[in-house]
Amino acid sequence: MLRRSLENRDAQTRQLQDAVTNVEKHFGELCQIFAAYVRKTARLRDKADLLVNEINMYASTETPNLKQGLKNFADEFAKLQDYRQAEVERLEAKVVEPLKAYGTIVKMKRDDLKATLTARNREAKQLTQLERTRQRNPSDRHVIAETELQRATMDATRTTRHLEETIDNFEKQKIKDIKGVFSEFITIEMLFHGKALEVYTAAYQNIQKIDEEEDLEVFRNSLYPPDYSSRLDIVRANSKSPLQRSLSTKCVSGTGQVSSCRLRKDQQDDDEEDEDLDVTEEEN
Repeated sequence: MLRRSLENRDAQTRQLQDAVTNVEKHFGELCQIFAAYVRKTARLRDKADLLVNEINMYASTETPNLKQGLKNFADEFAKLQDYRQAEVERLEAKVVEPLKAYGTIVKMKRDDLKATLTARNREAKQLTQLERTRQRNPSDRHVIAETELQRATMDATRTTRHLEETIDNFEKQKIKDIKGVFSEFITIEMLFHGKALEVYTAAYQNIQKIDEEEDLEVFRNSLYPPDYSSRLDIVRANSKSPLQRSLSTKCVSGTGQVSSCRLRKDQQDDDEEDEDLDVTEEEN
């Protein structure tokens, strides 16, 4: 009877031991992976800061509309990195640290298991001694052995009951903590991505507001100096023949000058006709 009871408690202890080992293994893996996730997020934040700096440097070399649009985008993107920094800090405090704390919790449960196993081993040893005493010397010595066995059994029972209560509380706390950890993770990520959606929307609008035609006009104007048109007129004027320049000077100066120019031309034609008539009369 005692032997069967001892074996049942041993099986129970092994089950509790397996439960603690399982938590130690998987919580440790979760802690490492979540910590790596946080480090990756922090590195992404650092790369984004570099991107913001480069966008600002490039924007300072561009045309006004593009410059303003890029700077506004960089401001929004920098704001997003502030939210990402808050995300990193919250994940560290609300997810990684609670999982990391289970290293200490598991160590305490292993100590409880060790104390229980020690009490069980003492009980098993006393039971073995009692059986040997009964077989070898059926005198009063077996009474002493039975007394020692009872003490060992009471100690083992008390320790086992304490372990059962401890492990029960441990299991209850484990479920509560794992729910809390994943709830915090989801909440933190939802907050960040909600803010990210707002920021990216504003950043997109800033990029769309860039006036391409206006910037293109600014660029074209920058290719030619302000006095380019007047110099071009001078070059064109200098390329004309002396007669064209004379006519241009006389005829393009205004309406009155054009009329006088035409009158002078008509007089020249009349004079030429008169000279032709004189020549004809002399020949006759």
